[in-house]
Amino acid sequence: MKLRALVCILLQLTFELSACSDLQVLSGSTMELPCLSFQSDFIGGSITWKFNGKDVSAQMPGAPTVKKSGKSLYISHVTAANQGQYVCLINQDQMEIITTYNITVLESIIYYIKVTEGSDAQLPCNFPRSSNVKANALWFKETGAEKNRTLLNPEDVPTAEDNRVELMYPSDPDQTLLIRNVVMEDAGQYLCESAEGATLSSALIIVEVAPTRAAHTCIGFTTAWEPCQDENSRTEEPMLQESVTEFSMKLYSFLKDSQPSSNLLFSPISIGGALFHLLLGARSDTQKAIERALCVPHDFHCVHLQMKKLREKLAGSLQMASQIYYNPQMNLSKSFIDQSIQFYEAEPTRLLEASEENTRMINSWVANNTNNKIQHLVDSVSPGTQLMLLNAVSFSGQWKTKYEMKPRKRQFTKLTGDMVTVPVLYHQKYMAAVAHVVELKAQVARFALTGDSSLYILLPRSSTLTDLQQVEERMTDTAVHQMIEQLKAKAPQFTEVTLPKIKLDVQPDMNILIKKLGLTSLFEEPNLCGLYSEDRLVLDEARHRAFLALTEQGVEAAAATSASFSRSFPAFSALQPFIMLLWSDQTNVPLFIGRVTEP
Repeated sequence: MKLRALVCILLQLTFELSACSDLQVLSGSTMELPCLSFQSDFIGGSITWKFNGKDVSAQMPGAPTVKKSGKSLYISHVTAANQGQYVCLINQDQMEIITTYNITVLESIIYYIKVTEGSDAQLPCNFPRSSNVKANALWFKETGAEKNRTLLNPEDVPTAEDNRVELMYPSDPDQTLLIRNVVMEDAGQYLCESAEGATLSSALIIVEVAPTRAAHTCIGFTTAWEPCQDENSRTEEPMLQESVTEFSMKLYSFLKDSQPSSNLLFSPISIGGALFHLLLGARSDTQKAIERALCVPHDFHCVHLQMKKLREKLAGSLQMASQIYYNPQMNLSKSFIDQSIQFYEAEPTRLLEASEENTRMINSWVANNTNNKIQHLVDSVSPGTQLMLLNAVSFSGQWKTKYEMKPRKRQFTKLTGDMVTVPVLYHQKYMAAVAHVVELKAQVARFALTGDSSLYILLPRSSTLTDLQQVEERMTDTAVHQMIEQLKAKAPQFTEVTLPKIKLDVQPDMNILIKKLGLTSLFEEPNLCGLYSEDRLVLDEARHRAFLALTEQGVEAAAATSASFSRSFPAFSALQPFIMLLWSDQTNVPLFIGRVTEP
């Protein structure tokens, strides 16, 4: 009976593993083919990989790599030369197991998009992740049997109120095309090409007749934010901490892709603070969209109370302030005003009559709430502005161990390999926790600061862009939390530390960032009935500016966000591009995240 059962199992496995898989792979992507379609430890025989009948070798096009003792085949950059049949042959105990893959390499992705008349259509297109964006992609529409092509390049379309076509993220690897207010004539085939003529993607739009559109109404959406039922719940605080960290890493992922090699700096607690404040007045689909963007569970009714508690806990080292400026002709919801004061200590303030006066008033508020680190956030305030939502944070932390005051200079290696002389902070025996974090492929140092905060510096294996991007790709919220726990558990030791003295003042494009967060509707038809119920409000502009300095005394940082509507090292030398996290140990959330490539 045992033998019969064993034969049945082997027959079943042989049948399954002999099945042929047909796969389509996008050119430029990464491909890994497993020899078995399931995890198994029983393989003890010989494994042979063949490509189009020939043994796989390093001399083949695309240089496939055999991994895990032959259990998988890996190609880092797929090209047309990798198209064909791959066969994995296992010989063990007079038994053969064969796995076959037929690979078709696609030069571009084909999208089928069904859209309702009058709504907006987004046509996806992306440059390969490894490429630098030197020029925006060109979009074409094909018409007629001859497939005549019409150029839709937004840069060639004159600016006008009825301009319906635009790139959502200019100069970004994501070259998605937005077509507003789709009409029946927009149906058809669209092509996205690089400036060199390479096809990146194609899209077929199918337009359906729109149902009768309902007039804007706030009926049923004007009640106040539902109060927190269990203010002392122990699960609410860690829930917000996890959401803030996940949101922070999502922001960094978007920013690193749009700016792959420049200095970066932003305050997720400031950007998140503005969105949490806006969430107070959002309803229906807009509320759900903001919740998804902030990575908080839907109907997390205690979120605003927890944000208040978070701000209070941070008060020792980080000052956070929110403010709302609004057109005096608007009647803001009383419940929104009351809860804005209750949770965010922000009593809405009326805008003044003159644009210049409003600009001075808003920039003055920002300066006062960032210890004058940021004195200019907005260039002007449009006369048509109905609402401005502001959030500002300011941080000041001293090193637990002071650096030498003696001026020193060292050579900093840039991503290009060029060397530049920079002033540095130096200490021969600094007490710091330093570890090699395998999951991130980085050397990480933790520098304790006053105010129950820490500065983490992540150093890639080399100064190359590839190694920097490899660390960034691995920086998920889970990996960051694991890194912090690893460094907290490691005892500080005497370490020779060299850090560049830096001053970062960065203003990322918040309008693009908000779109990437899935909040395009804020610019179009948001439901902000909990804030203002008499008419529809739309976001006109969003801004964020962040400042951070490393000096002999410590770390100074500020940010402002507006929305119109396994071995230790005896030395740690950050004289190459690196990533840094300013972390609140007390609340277990990131305050600032940045990247230094040009000190």
